[in-house]
Amino acid sequence: MNDQLLSHRPADEADLAEVVGFVRNADELFYAFPRAHWPLSREQLLSAYHERQGNTLALLDGRAAGFANFYQSQPGEFCALGNLMIAPWARGAGVAQYLIGVMERLAERDFQARELRASCFNHNSAGLLLYARQGYQLCGVVERSRNDQRVALLQFSKSLKS
Repeated sequence: MNDQLLSHRPADEADLAEVVGFVRNADELFYAFPRAHWPLSREQLLSAYHERQGNTLALLDGRAAGFANFYQSQPGEFCALGNLMIAPWARGAGVAQYLIGVMERLAERDFQARELRASCFNHNSAGLLLYARQGYQLCGVVERSRNDQRVALLQFSKSLKS
């Protein structure tokens, strides 16, 4: 049993300097924030922070451990999960599962969303397995490009309780 304490709060601009350190390389950045360029800077994340909604920071024993937001929302319909990033030191401790659950409840409460959508690139095995464990269903595959290579963006959705 994990005896570490998970909690969350709205992320603020001061948190972003730490959050940019959650991605260790260009691949992780591509999975979490495909439009950004390596290395992730506070300025890039700040731009997304202001364009997006529901910026949330997960804390593990009071320490910043995860970040996520909604890159798209249609109140009464859906929210789309974005910028999901977990601190390297906190991986494997349940932070991603916890944060996705928090975002599901936030989508229901603040947007009256009936579903949460998430996308994951085909090379991101950990992400694909995570969404499957969380009850997300595959609903589409879209072709994208990375460094002139074809990649598949798998689209998932999960019905919310509302």
